[in-house]
Amino acid sequence: MPELAPIAFAAEPREGAAVEVRVNFGIFAGRDVTRAEIDDLTTLLLEEVPEVSIVSEERHEIDREVEISVHQVRIEIAEDAVPAETDAARLGARVVALAERWADSCISDRHAEISEGS
Repeated sequence: MPELAPIAFAAEPREGAAVEVRVNFGIFAGRDVTRAEIDDLTTLLLEEVPEVSIVSEERHEIDREVEISVHQVRIEIAEDAVPAETDAARLGARVVALAERWADSCISDRHAEISEGS
């Protein structure tokens, strides 16, 4: 059986961002994230940084043979939002850990069953 993608991982930050973390929410939950769940994630992240951007998106990756559609949560922390005494790489690792814990909690609370053919 092929190995699933990680639930949360650090990505190359976009211009102006110091940290970008992506959460493969839909792959593991079988559903989209709710507004209340994003609020819970926001609460966790604001304990680490003064501001954060969270994007809930449906992502499509397509080639001539396969089309994949996943629901993903993208967390971005701007360069000027990283506390002065904090290293961006360490902050990124901390955000990945928080995002994994948050996603695991959301999924254990409520998930959609995925059929073998999905």
